[in-house]
Amino acid sequence: MTTTIAVSDTPFVKQDVVSEELAPIDHELVPIPTGDREAIVDADPEALVLDVNTGVDAELVERLDDLKIVARAGTGFDNVDVEACEDAGVTVVNVPGYSTNEVATHAFSLLLACRRTLVEYDREVKAGEWNWMPDRPFPRFYGSTLGVVSFGTIARRLADLTAGFDLDLVVYDPYVDEETTDEYDADLVDFEELLDRADAVTIHAPLTEETRGMFDAAAFERLADHAIVVNVGRGGIVDEDALYEALVDREIFGAGIDVMDDEPPTGSPLLERDDVVLTPHAAWYSADSHQELNEIVAGDVRRVLQGKEPENPVEPKGW
Repeated sequence: MTTTIAVSDTPFVKQDVVSEELAPIDHELVPIPTGDREAIVDADPEALVLDVNTGVDAELVERLDDLKIVARAGTGFDNVDVEACEDAGVTVVNVPGYSTNEVATHAFSLLLACRRTLVEYDREVKAGEWNWMPDRPFPRFYGSTLGVVSFGTIARRLADLTAGFDLDLVVYDPYVDEETTDEYDADLVDFEELLDRADAVTIHAPLTEETRGMFDAAAFERLADHAIVVNVGRGGIVDEDALYEALVDREIFGAGIDVMDDEPPTGSPLLERDDVVLTPHAAWYSADSHQELNEIVAGDVRRVLQGKEPENPVEPKGW
């Protein structure tokens, strides 16, 4: 009997790789436009392989009688109702760790690009200007203080990458202990102290009730006026209107943003800012990580459909 597997019809999911990993199972892949719930219901799948922009809530789970597994082709699963899936006997998996090096490198790249105003320099040179003196003087990166919000594997890799810059690291993460941060010579602090001390902040947290909007007007006002904010976590963590106002009012120096509330953004005033470096939720990407992502997620789908335990079951815990 042929097994129906609904897959998000985006370049993110490499259907040829997924199908190859599922070769031991007689299967059919049904492409689903991103976010199209009715197409998922019409497919009546036993497995879902979904991009990060396609959510699965309790109502959708209830409508899928044959569903056995929801596989998130990515790390985040904030728009998957894991409890509803568990109640229905549906396994949820994701792919942690496939792009740790890529995201850490991207965060570091955004941080340096913002600190050194590389985008502004580039635009000016291409416009025929040759002025090394910026309109806004900026401090030295070496020896500065980096604030890190959420200290998971990506943030720890970033700490490794920045080790040669003699940075003071301050970490806010209610779910790690000092023994962990001590390994990286970092201070574990509360959120307000991080804002007070940081010359730059990198955000790595998932989007939860605790983190939504945590970088609001009050947070930006508390940061130093030379501070950089880099977000490679989730868009909703940063209040984009408050960020825009903070940049206009020179309450902070600049921002590097890989994730936004609306992707792609439409009409966001941040698009007009030379002091904001924007990338299209691309921090995860390299050719290698893209391939690995699809192999791993499809491998877990195959295991569950064969009655085996997955390698990457989702177990929601804090950050």
